[in-house]
Amino acid sequence: MPTSAAPLPITPPPFTTARLDALPLQPAYAEEMAAVLADPALYGFTGGEPPAPAVLRARYERQCAGSPDPGERWWNWVLRVRADGEAGGGLAGYVQATVRGPRAEIAWVVGTPWQGRGYATEAAQGLVAQLASAGGLREIVAHIHPDHAASAAVAVAAGLGPTGEWEDGERRWAASVTPPPVP
Repeated sequence: MPTSAAPLPITPPPFTTARLDALPLQPAYAEEMAAVLADPALYGFTGGEPPAPAVLRARYERQCAGSPDPGERWWNWVLRVRADGEAGGGLAGYVQATVRGPRAEIAWVVGTPWQGRGYATEAAQGLVAQLASAGGLREIVAHIHPDHAASAAVAVAAGLGPTGEWEDGERRWAASVTPPPVP
């Protein structure tokens, strides 16, 4: 049995779900994503405010350059809704993972107009499956505000459960990753 996994790529591979294409983040998505993230209600639990396109572009440039820590990967995807099952629909949100050794911290955001349709659940489930298939991970965690019932439901659907640990007023949710079978 190998003792170390191959290094993870800086840019994450794309993945798909039944209705979404998760595309590796690029600065070119900043303007469309600024519109997706424009509703101030999105920041009720996390704080902050809607980013301007130029601010978002600068953030995406930093994220795409990767972590300055060579042992950490910043994996970010935008979520494109497929129109009638085909590529070409609009962006609806994002998922992200910070991967450090055997642990990935994940998050998801779906813009207000796309909420209530199951996209966050579908995206989080797809993200967890993608991370599990990457190999080398043993734990996936998320941090969720205790009053954010919708995010808690997404976490449960993605296989995470609440822990007794807290960070910055948010409960830590976690799941163990079963390594894929060795061929």
